[in-house]
Amino acid sequence: MDDFKIDIEADIKAISSIDVVPAILDVVCRTTGMGFVAIARVTEDRWITCASLDKINFGLQPGGELKVETTICNEIRQLRQPVVIDHVTKDEIFVKHPTPALYGFQSYISVPIILRNGKFFGTLCAIDPKPAHLKNPETIGMFNLFADLISLHLHNLEQLDIAKASLEEERKTAELRDRFIAILGHDLRNPVGAVGGIAQLLKMGKADEAAIKRFAEILQHSSYRMLGLIDNITDFARARFGSGINLNRHYESLEKILTHVIDELRLASPERNIEVKFDLKRQVYCDGKRVAQLFSNILSNAIMHGDANEPINVIAISNDEKFILTVSNGGKPIPHNMIKNLFEPFARGHEKKGQHGLGLGLFISSEIARAHGGTIEVESAERTTFKFTISNKGEGNL
Repeated sequence: MDDFKIDIEADIKAISSIDVVPAILDVVCRTTGMGFVAIARVTEDRWITCASLDKINFGLQPGGELKVETTICNEIRQLRQPVVIDHVTKDEIFVKHPTPALYGFQSYISVPIILRNGKFFGTLCAIDPKPAHLKNPETIGMFNLFADLISLHLHNLEQLDIAKASLEEERKTAELRDRFIAILGHDLRNPVGAVGGIAQLLKMGKADEAAIKRFAEILQHSSYRMLGLIDNITDFARARFGSGINLNRHYESLEKILTHVIDELRLASPERNIEVKFDLKRQVYCDGKRVAQLFSNILSNAIMHGDANEPINVIAISNDEKFILTVSNGGKPIPHNMIKNLFEPFARGHEKKGQHGLGLGLFISSEIARAHGGTIEVESAERTTFKFTISNKGEGNL
């Protein structure tokens, strides 16, 4: 029911933001001589005051509630027709109705507020302990006009919210595009420059056998760099604008896969101490290649940003319930204001000299976790720890 409560609060806020509401309530009181008038949100389960003008101490302010089943508004919600009573004791239909006696009124008028999408919102209603002359075209027409005006304002507010959300989304998209172009241009410049430089040297014929071998290694490294950028761009596009990260899930023994990632990164950073603890009691229902990609991203992040004098700890646990993978490193903690944006695309944080990449690694990792129905979390105090967790209850048990 929490979501429903939030909707009710939003409705109260929407009515309170309509500038003409106080004037509507005042005109109703002055024209009819009635002492209490309200705009009520009426649902199948609740009757809530959104706005009111109370001159008879009826006691309802915005947010105040009545039991919906005790109100005539509940009948209006069902029939979507106005109810008008000049004098309860002389009204053949309502003289024995329990509501007037319960709330102590003799005159009553309530008209439905129907939203532009056809849904029932609530009522514009008024009561008074004294009789009143309400059954006339002028009064009923005024109430209908005001109810329609309220409906129109609610529609305009909804459209304004939609327009604001669309504008904000366009702003974010434009910002992502600009950052994407700038970062991609920056990160491609080095490998493309290396390829161009080597091509020029080879064209000039100024390379012996040793130089050619060295050039081949540089070209191979540059091709890996560019291929990695392309893979990240493709995953980013799928996650952000397409159907999401694709998975090929089945039960896998992850120890070999995780070990291969560690071996690769140890080869690239032989000076770093990576301590490993595996407790993989059963196979894991997952996409092994995607888990390897996620693991490589967060382990690379630990190598890049962690204190080189402190070990990196890798722990992987699998049981009948879950698979949990954690990577932790020493070093300066991540500032709190950066943590909330850490898994956003192009979030590169404080770059170190020699750092390259689009800043998509952690974003893609979070999308891989989400595609698995899992989570990736980070805590940063004395040590920084990334924790990836997924359920291990797949199609059958091994």
